[in-house]
Amino acid sequence: MKPPFRVEHVGSFLRPPRLLEAARERKAGRLDESAFKRIQDECIRDIVAFQESIGLPSVTDGEFRRRSWSAGFIDAVDGFGLRDGTLSFRNETAVMGIAASPYAKAPLRRRQRIVADDFGFLKKIAIKGLPKVTIAAPDVMHYFLGPKAFDAYKDREAFFADLVKIYRQEIADLAAEGCTYLQLDDTALPCNCDPHAREDVAARGENADELTERYARLLNECLKNKPKGMAVAIHLCRGNLKGAWMAEGGYQPIADALFNRLDVGIYCLEYDTDRAGDFSPLRFVPKGKRVILGLVSTKTPVLEKKDALKRRIHEAARQVPLDQLGIGPQCGFSSGGGSGQAVTQDDTRRKLELVMEVARDVWG
Repeated sequence: MKPPFRVEHVGSFLRPPRLLEAARERKAGRLDESAFKRIQDECIRDIVAFQESIGLPSVTDGEFRRRSWSAGFIDAVDGFGLRDGTLSFRNETAVMGIAASPYAKAPLRRRQRIVADDFGFLKKIAIKGLPKVTIAAPDVMHYFLGPKAFDAYKDREAFFADLVKIYRQEIADLAAEGCTYLQLDDTALPCNCDPHAREDVAARGENADELTERYARLLNECLKNKPKGMAVAIHLCRGNLKGAWMAEGGYQPIADALFNRLDVGIYCLEYDTDRAGDFSPLRFVPKGKRVILGLVSTKTPVLEKKDALKRRIHEAARQVPLDQLGIGPQCGFSSGGGSGQAVTQDDTRRKLELVMEVARDVWG
């Protein structure tokens, strides 16, 4: 089993109640580290078995060892602080508040392995599915604060140079563990499609299109020394927290750089609502790359209709050959990590089973 696959999922799953309770007990000092790790291990075994029972070709650890999707990176690297960015989470009825973003308050240093140890455990317990590891993309550490993202550096390039060093170290450790499938989770590039976000970028003295091109080079620099046998996917998301989002707008402003100058082979794209725009930017996808259409929403428990999903796949196939397409959920099922998510574990199963059924019907 080698990627690209027809079916993908983004990686995070609902934390079971006993894992959430164990995290609270550990924080309160009533549970020691070894007991907490044992509960994490048990819950990860269960979520891997869940994925394999559905027949998913790739499996993750559910991101169960992280506070949230990006916290695994931030917690493992010395030098980060948090401050408010410019984009707010919102849903159909209300603005939910500005999202805090990481910034370099001191020079960055990888204190410990970020996801390589997590992958090592996943590889040991995965039986049927190919183990996939997920990590926040490097541009996420810059976009939401811009020039305020690096207090400890003289300029952006010095900041990026240390980020590249950290990612290369981590990818080398992942390769040593036998990792053959890496996914970068990126909220920066898709948010850079939002007209209001682009205005914010201009107001702070930056050019949104220049950022897109520089981020493509940054990602490529981080991946430069990866083994040839390591497949890389990028997941693009406009934010997903308890059903809310940060941005909207189609992929057109970033499409050329995204598909033609980024050295990845698999694109997991958010396409569950009109906020992601139409499929026309897919005309930029070159031969040999795979696009996973994130047509199934993790923001709502409502189950999509199979025929409607098939129609949308064939609509996308007018822009890029059907053989270069696949299907999946638009985001993880619990990127925020805590309780209060919009979907249940039963919803998760039904949505993933639907994705598998559609893939079989369309591609055989």
